[in-house]
Amino acid sequence: MNIFKTGILLIALTALLMFIGNILGGEVGMAIALILAAIMNFGSYWFSDKIVLSMYRAQEASPNSELYQIVKQQTEKSGLPMPQVYTIPTDMPNAFATGRNPRHAAVAATDGIMRLLSRDELAGVIGHELAHIKYRDILISSIVATIAGAIMMIANMAHFGGDDDEDGGGIIGMLFLIIVAPIAAMIIQFAISRSREYAADRGGAEICGDPIALAKCASPA
Repeated sequence: MNIFKTGILLIALTALLMFIGNILGGEVGMAIALILAAIMNFGSYWFSDKIVLSMYRAQEASPNSELYQIVKQQTEKSGLPMPQVYTIPTDMPNAFATGRNPRHAAVAATDGIMRLLSRDELAGVIGHELAHIKYRDILISSIVATIAGAIMMIANMAHFGGDDDEDGGGIIGMLFLIIVAPIAAMIIQFAISRSREYAADRGGAEICGDPIALAKCASPA
């Protein structure tokens, strides 16, 4: 059901982009915005692991650490390739997965969340993050960000480069493009993100084998 919802929302986001192209009447401008957004998000998608891990000053976890052992146990159980495992030296409780696909993935957890949670609860959180990897949510989010980014760019171009057409329909269309379209794109993007989080919660519960432990802690992004 979550996959179906994600597909419907992706279709809605694409339809919004095409509708905006019809309002402008300029497929060239729409194509340029889409290409620019794709280039930016492709770079983010391809190098996401290096960028995020460097930003958080992540350090490789020891193979003997509890975190590494939990990740190893769950990847073997789920049939996923073993990702790189990192710890982040901060008291803020957080954990995340990154990487462009299951064979180029990384899982990171902060010192804060490892101190805060029991082993079973930490295993639930790690299961959630491994589910993101399994479902290729990073790829999905990159596609969504590309389309939403193109819509934002087109709206900005219309705002700063629009003509002074006094036709009522043209004005309404331009107002929709400048004000409504970016908000609609953000709402759809948020809805897709929530849908993927729910799917990761379910997948994480299956991977860790203890849905109660996962339910005890706040679901990370």
